[in-house]
Amino acid sequence: MSDSSSLHVVVLAGGISHERDVSLRSGRRVADALAAAGHQVVLRDPDAGLLPFLVNERPDVVFPALHGSSGEDGSLLGLLDALGIPTVGSGAAAARRAWSKPIASSLIAASGAAVPQSIVLSHESFRELGASGVLRVVREALQGDLVVKPATGGSAQGVSIVTDSNDLPRAMVDAFTYADVVVVERRIVGTEIAVGIIDTGDGPVALTPVEIDPTAGIYSFQARYNAGETTFYAPSRLDASAVETVAAAAIHAHATLGLRDLSRVDFIVDAAGVPWFLEANVLPGLTETSLVPLAIDAFGTDAATVYSGLVQAALARSERKARS
Repeated sequence: MSDSSSLHVVVLAGGISHERDVSLRSGRRVADALAAAGHQVVLRDPDAGLLPFLVNERPDVVFPALHGSSGEDGSLLGLLDALGIPTVGSGAAAARRAWSKPIASSLIAASGAAVPQSIVLSHESFRELGASGVLRVVREALQGDLVVKPATGGSAQGVSIVTDSNDLPRAMVDAFTYADVVVVERRIVGTEIAVGIIDTGDGPVALTPVEIDPTAGIYSFQARYNAGETTFYAPSRLDASAVETVAAAAIHAHATLGLRDLSRVDFIVDAAGVPWFLEANVLPGLTETSLVPLAIDAFGTDAATVYSGLVQAALARSERKARS
């Protein structure tokens, strides 16, 4: 094992999900930050050679920077745990809970937090029950504007805001392109806020909440990853009370879902200051335009310090487990 001040870290990036390009960008940024902190870093794609490589190399820590099913559905995380390799981030079970937006929302709602009213539809039920009949029930049950999104996945891929009910069928088709289950939820009007959570061993800490103000009015895939298409406010323009409330709500969601080390929790804060839970990300984007790095800077620290703290915490957790 390497000296604790300089660890051998494998950063995983790429994969075969729809978010491969974003993951590669995240991975490069993480690798650069860890190298700047003095660690020995290898950047790897999760391909057929990965598991034999890890068995042979036995790195001190693995840092997944994978988005989409490649890293967030719990499959790879479970294998890394089975190999006994210290890994930054949530465990497999927690990742599965957060990966499914309906499951995450159900758990958060059961904890007493505000979650938008929604209807969850599988592609199979949509076909068997008839699209027109299903959509008629949806329109009657969910009044006002709607948000249609895949039940899994990230980066706003397949997400539509529906202000005209005639556009609902198209939105369903778009969402089903990315997942076999779709969530249709009542749109909450307010301020979109993302809260990064970091835990390097002393308990979860909410980073500076980031306010998202996309130029086109929708925080789409393009608005997330193309510079200049979104204005970010860190700190946000919310009043101090609302900031405190949304930060506490993010820590609550992180704990309720059993997340670990690093997450990002997304909310809409309405006019009354109520934070409505949208989703939690166990492996949030860490690119040059992503929200967590922006929040890290606004919090008064830097990526090298934070990511190094996360790998140190993952190693310490593994050593404690080995001693128990």
